[in-house]
This record gives sequence, structure tokens and C-alpha cells, in this order.
Amino acid sequence: MQYERITSISSPQFPKMHQLMQEVFPDEEVLEYELWKEPLEDPDIRVFVAIHDGEVVGTTEYRYYKDFNVAMTDFTIVGKPGLGIGRFLWKKRQEDLTRLSQENGKELHGMFAEIYDPYRVKDHAFGGVKTMDPYVRREVLSHLGYKKLDLNYVHPSWNNDGEAVEGLDLGFMPADDNLDEVPASLVVDFLTRYYTVIPNKPKAWIDMINQLREKDKVSLLPL
Repeated sequence: MQYERITSISSPQFPKMHQLMQEVFPDEEVLEYELWKEPLEDPDIRVFVAIHDGEVVGTTEYRYYKDFNVAMTDFTIVGKPGLGIGRFLWKKRQEDLTRLSQENGKELHGMFAEIYDPYRVKDHAFGGVKTMDPYVRREVLSHLGYKKLDLNYVHPSWNNDGEAVEGLDLGFMPADDNLDEVPASLVVDFLTRYYTVIPNKPKAWIDMINQLREKDKVSLLPL
């Protein structure tokens, strides 16, 4: 299996990756094809695909923030069972992030991820791909060490229509598993930068950010 980075929408692998995203994720979670041009050319946004026998069978997008010394897993897609795709993507991503943090002279503090909560919202559509079942994904992320931040989380729709997307938790996987809280300022700074690309912010998201500004810490709870 090959781990190949995509840096342009003209890459022959990009249409395959985008099609896989559309098959798996709900519409509001998938950025339009042409709008991928700038993110793919951003050196800080790392998009990789897993290629098996010439087919894109998995993909992951993530980024490392040098000044925060944290990473963010945007998404991971395991398109087929029985190939070890999830482990392959995880291992390659961790190797890459370890290298990036070492080049920054630090040990990675942790990694954020938005995690679906199927116990709260049961109608998530994932194209019938069992490897992407939200119950399975949530337990896998828990096994990896992710915890959820103690807040009522929403995020702006990637359709840029001003709607708030609910039914997710904001997770954080600390390098130190004993860590049980993070600075609220880190969460605010991270989310503000992460969603800069979406100008039409919903009121619920703005209210959430303002509430976080009034806190010192945010607890990390079991996922």
C-alpha cells in the first residue's frame, strides 16, 4: 500500500479521493470540488491517500500548528475492510506528525478531532460503508486515547450557509494520557484559526466561542 500526498486538484488521485468522500460523508461535511484548490496548495494542510492496486481505498487530512504545538485530524476514511487501512493511515500520520513536531523542537502536545456522537444523533449517513460506522469510529478513537472536551460543541457548516452542525463532540488526544484539562484559550485560538476559511459563522458557534473566552480551563472527559 502506498501513502501519497495530494497537493493539487489536478492530481490524478484527487477525483478518486473526492468521490470517496462523497460516498461516505454527509453533504454538509464535504467541501466542493473546486474549493479544494487553495487548501491542497497550503503547505500546512496535509492530505494523503492510501493506494492499493491503483485504487484509492482510504484518505486522511490533518495539520500541525507549530505555534500551538497541536495537530488536528480533519478526517480519516477507511474505504474497504480487511486491508489494514485504518492502521496504515494512523501509523503514517503519526510518523509524519512526530517528524514535524521534532523539527519544531518539541514533542507533540496532542491532537484535536471532531467526533460524531451516534448516541445523541442517530441519523448520520455514511454511505453504508461499515468501516465508517460512527459507533465503530467513536470506539476506535477512544481506544487511541481521545477524550471529549466538556462543552456543547457545534461547528460551522462547510456549505458556508451560516448553519450550525450539531451531533459531534470536539475531541482531544493528549500526549500525556493523565491530562484531564486543556486551556480554554488554546481551544478558542485553535477553533478560530481552523474555521477562518468559513466566513459565514452561525450564531451558535459565536456564542460557544464567547463562552469559552470566559473560562480558564476545559475538562477532558471519557469518550
